[in-house]
Amino acid sequence: MDREIENNPLVYIVVLNWNNAADTIECLQSLENSDYQPFVPLVIDNGSTNGSVREIREAYPKIKIIELDTNSGYAEGNNVGIQHAFDSGADHVMILNNDTLVDPTMLGELVKCAESDSKIGMIGPKMYCYEPEDTIFATGSFINWSKGETTNRGLFQPASDFAHFQGPEQVDFIAGCGVLVSRKFIEQVGVLDPIYYLNFEDVDWGVRGWRQGFEVWFAPQAVMWHKVSATLGTASPANTYYVTRNALLFFWRYTPLRLRFLAIARIVFHTLKIILAWTFKPKYRNETYRKLRSANLLALRDFTFGKFGQGKFNFSTTNRKF
Repeated sequence: MDREIENNPLVYIVVLNWNNAADTIECLQSLENSDYQPFVPLVIDNGSTNGSVREIREAYPKIKIIELDTNSGYAEGNNVGIQHAFDSGADHVMILNNDTLVDPTMLGELVKCAESDSKIGMIGPKMYCYEPEDTIFATGSFINWSKGETTNRGLFQPASDFAHFQGPEQVDFIAGCGVLVSRKFIEQVGVLDPIYYLNFEDVDWGVRGWRQGFEVWFAPQAVMWHKVSATLGTASPANTYYVTRNALLFFWRYTPLRLRFLAIARIVFHTLKIILAWTFKPKYRNETYRKLRSANLLALRDFTFGKFGQGKFNFSTTNRKF
């Protein structure tokens, strides 16, 4: 082995799959072109039911796949991969959505920045949308505590508007579709919190990190592309449910006391405003928006009664009444 490669930190890249072999295979293909070594791709199959594992194994017989019996959620599925990575001696772990493609230089740029300062526990790349590819998904992510909002900076805006970023900078958190974390970060902060099941566990992770003294950084020279909501869909009732419920949970947990009730009130007010629009405006009187309305109502109910983890719902039915 080349001496320089031998001295590089070992990186495991955890790719979570659920019934989406095509995207997973395309993601693994993009990793093949990485100019950084050593790294080990690791696929966690989150209880797929459509033959995904067989397809991935046929395409990549040498890549390890850990099969879970059921869909245990984004956090718990990735946690299995994180634990395996550190048991295998990883110095860093990258959580990488299967609906992403990476630039060949991305991993090396992230590791270089992460290794430049021991305070950096978490770092992420510049994220473009897959389509259109000249559109930003995130250039770092931020929290507005008083408004109860999180934002991916540059979301769906032209990439040309964000070409001025030349060097790394601190941010509040990194969107979970592509984030590198250090062994020290995991040892002190812990893994993703499965209470969220899906959405906001990445925000929670970043906040726990800097509360433990770590820094969270965005590295614009590292680049990847994200097929936004390829698994659930942008108008998915399930996604709507988890975003609403988990926003309330996150801001209740971490917002400074002087702002907490204001943040929660704003989230609830915004959600009720949307529910009313979806209920009374004629253009929203269809099956799609009925399900989205139900999802938001369930999210408010479950937050109120402290029901977290995997949601108990079936949005395919048409007789739900609220």
